[in-house]
This record gives sequence, C-alpha cells and structure tokens, in this order.
Amino acid sequence: MQRYFVPAENWQNNKVLILDDDAHHIHRVMRSQEGNHIICNHPDGSAATCRIISTSPAEVRTSIDGWLNESAELPVDVTIAQGIPKSDKFELVLQKGTELGAKAFIPVQSERSVAVWNEKKLEKKLGRFRKIVKEASEQSHRNIIPDIMQVSTIEKMAASFDEYDVKLFAYEEQAKGAPGNSLGSVISNLKEGCKLLVYIGPEGGISEKEAAFLTKHNFSPISLGPRILRAETAGLYVLASISYHLEELRCT
Repeated sequence: MQRYFVPAENWQNNKVLILDDDAHHIHRVMRSQEGNHIICNHPDGSAATCRIISTSPAEVRTSIDGWLNESAELPVDVTIAQGIPKSDKFELVLQKGTELGAKAFIPVQSERSVAVWNEKKLEKKLGRFRKIVKEASEQSHRNIIPDIMQVSTIEKMAASFDEYDVKLFAYEEQAKGAPGNSLGSVISNLKEGCKLLVYIGPEGGISEKEAAFLTKHNFSPISLGPRILRAETAGLYVLASISYHLEELRCT
C-alpha cells in the first residue's frame, strides 16, 4: 500500500487532506480511485490506513479507516554526520541512509572536503534533499522523515552536540592496528533508545589533527573492518550493522 507523509495541519478529526505533488502522484501516477486505500503518516510518527473519498490532480480527500500499530524505526537514534563529499554523493547518503534508518543527517565541512558548502549553498540544495529523504521514507515505510541539519564544522559539531549518549568517528587508522574499538563492540553495548552520533569523513578521510580534536571532545574512534570504505559507503555500513545486531540478531 502506498504511503504518504501529510503535514499536521491537513489532519482534521477523521479526515486527511493530501495536496500538491502527492495528490498528483495519487491521481495521475498511481491512478487511484475513490474507495482505494493508502497509508498516511502524521509528523508525530503515527500512521493510519485511509480510504480515498475524492481525488483530483490538486487534492485528494480521505477518511481514516484505522490506525496502524507499527514501527519501522531503529531501536536507537542514529545521526550521520557526513564530511561533505564531491558531486551528488551526499544525495546517495541521504537516500540510502534514510532507507536504513538514520534519524538525522549533518553535512560537515571538514579539512579534506573538496566541495565547499555554507548555509546559503545548503539552502539552495535543501528542497531537493528534503524530497529525497521524504520519498525514501515513504518507500521504506518509515514512521518519520529524517532531519537534515545545517552545515557544521568539526569544531562546531564537537562543541554543539552534547545531547548524544555515544559519539563516534570512523577512522581508517583503526583498521591498521591503532588502539580503539571495533564497531561491533560498540553496538553490543548500545541500549535501546540511546542517541548515537557517527562522524564519517569525506573522500580524503579524517586528518590526524581532526582525529585528535574529536577524541579530546569525547568522540571515540572506531574501525569499520579491514577494508577501507568510500565516504558514501561508510555511514551505510554503520546503519546496516546496527540494524543487523539490534534488530535481526535480537529477533532470533
């Protein structure tokens, strides 16, 4: 059943109003008819099965048939802080990271980032970025749409995000035998509901200066195994590993 995220103001009693692109998608692309059912997600994370009352390219009116008792969210909140990569690789991180359960994303302007962003440049990209995470959330049946935060720096990220229970950075030197934790050992100690921040460097990785700074500010270096992963792959590896350990293994 197709799923749509609907703004809070479009929920009135047992009726849900769908507008704009989503209405066009329902009417023109899916060719849904009166009486067909869809799933509507509220911004608070709840979801309902809704029956279409009327449909047009501009608006679709529905009534709530029943609320769903389900959650597709990870048992821990994971924010991926991504060193800004080249080209459209950040879009891949957003799309696949959303599918794998990330709660939020932070683009980080780091020492070895080739691409240079600021808040003004991010603002120009945000429309597309938000569409990517919304569509990925619908496709993967998420309960929420991940947040995309403002561009940060290593220094700002280390100083501003104290609310996390665990703060990590993927450091390729760990794969070469430097002392530190494996990702698996960290995951095994995670408690349900904890907040996790993971920093992934850009294509050039994390400099020694940045690694020392992050360590000083209570970030722990972790290894992601013996192979060196691409910037756009590392965060996805972290999310998939968390899902496997905390969802798949604990269900067996």
